[in-house]
Amino acid sequence: MIEEKLKRVIRDIPDFPSPGIMFKDITPVLKDPQLCTEMVDAFVDQLAGIHVDAVTGIESRGFLFGLMLANRLQVPFVPIRKVGKLPCLTIKQEYDLEYGAAVIEMHTDAFHLGSKILVHDDLLATGGTVEAASKLIQQLGGEVVAYSFIVSLDFLGGDIRLKPFSNNIFKLVSYP
Repeated sequence: MIEEKLKRVIRDIPDFPSPGIMFKDITPVLKDPQLCTEMVDAFVDQLAGIHVDAVTGIESRGFLFGLMLANRLQVPFVPIRKVGKLPCLTIKQEYDLEYGAAVIEMHTDAFHLGSKILVHDDLLATGGTVEAASKLIQQLGGEVVAYSFIVSLDFLGGDIRLKPFSNNIFKLVSYP
């Protein structure tokens, strides 16, 4: 099963990026092309029966498998980036962090009105960044039809913030 394989490979980095945080490092996964393929296969299986017009990936680790997933689904990939990183006309969404605020943005021509969007990121924690991404998609007239995450820190309850947008929340690895 993919969850057990990933749990054996994902490493814990204590006190990163700050004291008291146990960081789930997915970079060892990237050393194993077969495991990466299995992950994309697992996401595709989870999405069976859900129509997707585009995949968004949230900067920066969401780009890694978001693009692979978009290619497999034969749909466009849309990057959602930190403010100031996209070169054309953008819309922005501010959201709160534990200490302060952040802003993400997306190109205004990222997808067509009414598009069905899959939001992908490497990790679901509190859900603030992904909620902000969902609001960007709605601002452009898109519909979030599903979310996909490599890792979910379920104990932080991030999925609660996503359910108003879509109940289709797929995770390969969960930490209760």
